[in-house]
Amino acid sequence: METAIAIEARRVEKEQRLAEAVRRERGRLNRFIRQRVPDPAEAEDILQDVFYEFVETWRLPEPIEQAGAWLLRVARNRIVDRFRKKKEIPLGTMHGEGDEEYWLETILPATEDGPEDACARNVLLEAIQAALEALPPEQRDVFIAHEIEGKSFKQIAADSGVSLNTLLARKRYALRHLQTSLRELRDTYQD
Repeated sequence: METAIAIEARRVEKEQRLAEAVRRERGRLNRFIRQRVPDPAEAEDILQDVFYEFVETWRLPEPIEQAGAWLLRVARNRIVDRFRKKKEIPLGTMHGEGDEEYWLETILPATEDGPEDACARNVLLEAIQAALEALPPEQRDVFIAHEIEGKSFKQIAADSGVSLNTLLARKRYALRHLQTSLRELRDTYQD
C-alpha cells in the first residue's frame, strides 16, 4: 500500500509538470490565437479557456501525451466555436440572371458585425481563394466576373464572346467545386 507521502510526492510532481507545460506553451499558444483573433480581450478569453480545460484534463488519470499539440487543437476548436454562425449558410445556391444577390456575399459574414465576424470572413476568404486557384481558368474567370466584379452573365457574354449557357455551366461547375472544397469549413460554421 502506498504511503501518503508517496501519493503527495506524485501529486506535487504532476502539478510541477503541469506548470512547466503551461510556461513552455503559453507564448506559442498566445501567438497562435492572436493570429486568428484580432480582438486582444477575446484572444485572452480563449487562451484562458484553453488553459482551464488543459488543467481539468491534466487531472484525469489518462495523461496528455503531447501537450503542445493538444493545446493547439483545443485552441483551434475554441476559436471555431466562437465564430460559428447562428444560422445555416447555404453553400452554392445558384442565382439566376438578374439576381442582385451574389453567392459569395451570402456566405460571408458582414464586416460591420464585429471582430469575430471579421475574422471568420478572413478565414472564409482565404479558403475560397485557395479553392478558386484550383479551378480551371475558364470557370474561375466566370466566377470572379459574376461574384466578385458583380457583372451580369449578359455582360460577361458580351465581353468574352462566350454563350450565356456556357457561362452558366462554367459557374455551376465552379460552384460545385467550391462546395466540395469548402464542405468541411461550411460544416464548421453551421450550428
